[in-house]
Formats: sequence, structure tokens, C-alpha cells
Amino acid sequence: MTAYQICVRCESRWPVSYQARQWCPSCRGLLLSPVDSHVAVPPNRRNFRWVVRSPQRDPENGPAPRAPQSTATPEYAEMPRWGLLDRPRSHDEEPTRAETLAGLAPTLLAGTAAVFGLAAVAELVRYVVLLVNRTRLIEPIVLALSDSAVWATQIVGPLVALAAAVASGLRLIEVRRHVFAERGTSDPRSPGSVLFGAVVPGVNLALPGVFLTEIADDNPRILRAVRIWWLLIVSNAVLFVFVLFWRQRDALQAKADAVLLTAAVAALAAVVAVATLHILRLFDGTDLWGRPLEHPRYTTATGPAYAPIAEIVPVPKAEPVQEERETDAERTPAVTS
Repeated sequence: MTAYQICVRCESRWPVSYQARQWCPSCRGLLLSPVDSHVAVPPNRRNFRWVVRSPQRDPENGPAPRAPQSTATPEYAEMPRWGLLDRPRSHDEEPTRAETLAGLAPTLLAGTAAVFGLAAVAELVRYVVLLVNRTRLIEPIVLALSDSAVWATQIVGPLVALAAAVASGLRLIEVRRHVFAERGTSDPRSPGSVLFGAVVPGVNLALPGVFLTEIADDNPRILRAVRIWWLLIVSNAVLFVFVLFWRQRDALQAKADAVLLTAAVAALAAVVAVATLHILRLFDGTDLWGRPLEHPRYTTATGPAYAPIAEIVPVPKAEPVQEERETDAERTPAVTS
């Protein structure tokens, strides 16, 4: 990794992929600004400033009163201490090749998704060319461009995917090391076994899901992402094997259908690359674009709802008082015989 950030609490180093983070994914401590391991940081861009401490000042009693200005040479009872020592980097702190390649995992995964997305588009264009060729002849230049796009993506795609798998395996080793260090233990699996399970075809359909589940810490968001990723990669492998057998058919319609199936395999491979990048981001405490995740917290209400301002209730209108009127029959006295 060429640029990294140092946590002021646990002193962990985190690679910078797209943008700098503010909080440490391990201990939630403050992260310093990115530091380039190959370029010396000038003083005006450092995360600290020099502060001289006078030996006569007691930090517990607050700052010492300002002494009157004197033209005499200052002298101290003991050697002044500086606030921070700019120690030179030792050779052991230099990032290794494995750490550098692990820092490139997000970039390689994004590149893999882009290449396989282009491969899916190239296969769809070839299918459209086949449909048009049923009624009219295709221009040679159009056919040459279609074949070039298909062959280029089919060659570059597996190479980029292999590099992304190796980088993701190395990144998984670092993530597991940090997670088990927080638990106070060491990773029970060796780095070779983790890398073997992440790279070897066939084995990488089962072991990476187990490795990720072991460090999920019952986090529902990470567990759900791991299960979805597991389902996607197994489905992609099954569909890939199905297309290989389908291409053995000699019928013209079967060959045309194989083009559509190949486009589906490439599109699903791009989705798997994006899902892998999403899982790595979740372990870093960021979303797919590298932005810090927001964790909403809910508290239980302990008392009744209280409204500081009473609601305005409309007053019902008073009904008019109806006067009783005597009818003519009531006013006429009864005649008795």
C-alpha cells in the first residue's frame, strides 16, 4: 500500500483506497491524515505541531504565570522536553508486497466488475449481430469489432479476476488478523490456507464463506451480505459449468442460445465482484463507495409520551336556545259542557 492512515488509539495502519476515513474500523479511534510511505511529509502537512514544555511548569496546576521579559540567556534546571519526537521509520514498518497487493483489492475488484460488465455487453451485441444476420449481411468491420470485443474481454477478464482473487485473499488475511487481535487471540488458520481457499477454483466456492462467517461476530448486516455473496458465487459457478456443456451442442439455435448464456455468466460474475467489494467495505466500516457507515441506535422509552405544548382542540359551537312556543291549541282554554 502506498498511502495509509494510522490510528491514534491502537496504532493500526489502514490502507487508503478511494478516500480517507475518519474513524478506525477496529477501535473507533481517530485516524490521522493519509501518509505516503514513499514521500516525505512536509511539516505543514503533518498531523501534529511542535510544543515545547518548560520543566518549571506543573501540568496539574495549569499554565505557569507569564514571567517578565528578560534579556538574559534562559536556563533550566533540567533538559527541556519536546511534545513529540519525530522518530525515523524503521525498516520493519515498511509495507510488504503482500500489504501493497492487499491494498489494491478494492481497485482490482472494481476493475473486474467493469471488465465482466463489458464482456456481457459484448456478448449481447454479438447476439444482436446474429439476429440481424438472419435477414441481411453484416458489414465486415462490424463483425470484426464484435469479435475483437468478445475476445478481448474473454482474455482480460480471467486475468483481472485472478489478480483480484489473490488481492482479496491477502486482504482477508489482514482482516482476520485484526479481528482475532481484538478478541485477544490469534488466527487459528494459517495465511497459506486462507489464501489457498480464496484462490483455488472449486475450493473458493466453500472455504471463503466459512472464513468470512468466522469473523462476522454475529453482525446481521455482514452475515446477510456473506450469505448473499455465497449464493451468488455458487450460482455463477453452476451457470458456468452449464454453459460449457451447452456449447457442446452442434445445433445453430443452441449456439445462439450459448451467446445469451455467456452474457448471463459475465453479468453474474460482475455482480459477484461488486458483492465481494461490498463485504470488504463492511469490514472496514464503510459502504460500497468508501463512505463511513451510519449505525442507527434505538432506545426504549421508559415513560409516557410527554407533549410540552398542548394540542389545539377546536371549541364546538354553542347551539342556539330554542324558545318554547305555545300553539294556538294550547292557548285556547278547554270548553267543558
